[in-house]
Amino acid sequence: MHSSASQPLLKAALWDMDGTIVDTEPYWIEAEHALVEAHGGQWSHEKAMQLVGQSLVFSAGILQDAGVTLERREIIDILTAHVISQVRMSVPWRPGARELLDELHTAGVRCALVTMSEAPLAREIVASLPKPYFDFLVTGDTVTQGKPHPEAYLKAVELLQEHDPELGLHHCIALEDSEPGVAAAVASGVLTVAIPHIMPLPHDPRHAVWDTLAGRTVSDLEELVALRHEFPDATFGLEHGTAKVPVHD
Repeated sequence: MHSSASQPLLKAALWDMDGTIVDTEPYWIEAEHALVEAHGGQWSHEKAMQLVGQSLVFSAGILQDAGVTLERREIIDILTAHVISQVRMSVPWRPGARELLDELHTAGVRCALVTMSEAPLAREIVASLPKPYFDFLVTGDTVTQGKPHPEAYLKAVELLQEHDPELGLHHCIALEDSEPGVAAAVASGVLTVAIPHIMPLPHDPRHAVWDTLAGRTVSDLEELVALRHEFPDATFGLEHGTAKVPVHD
């Protein structure tokens, strides 16, 4: 959908990476288990779930609490190196992500990667894609505050505005899978679609929820952005991003 002045309402899609584009969480969890056990500790699935979507600095602190006697920087480097080695053997793409990326690229909608993974891993994933889909990468090592803080998303919007000063938060949509990531995107003011993966997400009427990206199109994103443009106070129902438009007497 376009505005009355024939300007596109959807100008940019802001993508999370781990859990949204690629299913790398099992690689991270495997690395966490190995590192904690190497230091004589025990790591459970429940503890691993606490780290999904969090910044690597936060995660490293939790691993220290679990008995890993290394500096946070060392922990981050070990975890990242393991995931990169696994990705180089097999990139576990999430359903529908590459197809939607390609359609956005064809439609001229700009894309940015907004991930708490650091640049070396993000570049590995981006290099595995067939086209240069992303204008730029905002990674965990380029922000001072990780998700759930909105800094990464706000930085992405600022970078987009350098080439399009008329672009605003209302022209963007974020795609996220985790609770910290969704919280960061919502807090930034960007319209957010949650695609839960490893962990279920609590209901929050401030964002849409899709079961999967498989079969989703640019038109689906445009409809959500157009709805938010027309009804800024619209909320979302429990299923499939069904919108609830406020009625004023």
